[in-house]
Amino acid sequence: MVTKGIPTSSDIYLEVNGRKVAVVQSYTAQSSRTSTQVEAFGEAEPVAAIPGQTRHQLELTRIYATDEAMADGIRFHDLEDFSLVICKPDRRVIYSGCQWSKIGESGNLGAFVLEKVTVVAARRLETGA
Repeated sequence: MVTKGIPTSSDIYLEVNGRKVAVVQSYTAQSSRTSTQVEAFGEAEPVAAIPGQTRHQLELTRIYATDEAMADGIRFHDLEDFSLVICKPDRRVIYSGCQWSKIGESGNLGAFVLEKVTVVAARRLETGA
């Protein structure tokens, strides 16, 4: 039996065009979906519910730019259409088509670290490890 390790911060990262640009210390993810109820004449309760669009919102904590991304002059405020990759022991979760909606910074002068970033993702995909 092969035991897989516990995920670390290097197992959670931002990717642009297949290239790792930052590692993420932690995250929380919330998915929500709107639904529409179908009502029928004469019925006291809805007869069905139709699923609507799904929205994925993620809160990332302590994002560190990679050395390569810093050398290339990465600017987190300019990032668009990126992916968040989360490597778990048994699978990978990929949130793609990401756009940031809120960025909170703190830290030392010259450090490429963001404290909190809120991200909205277009898609969520799970693949085997």
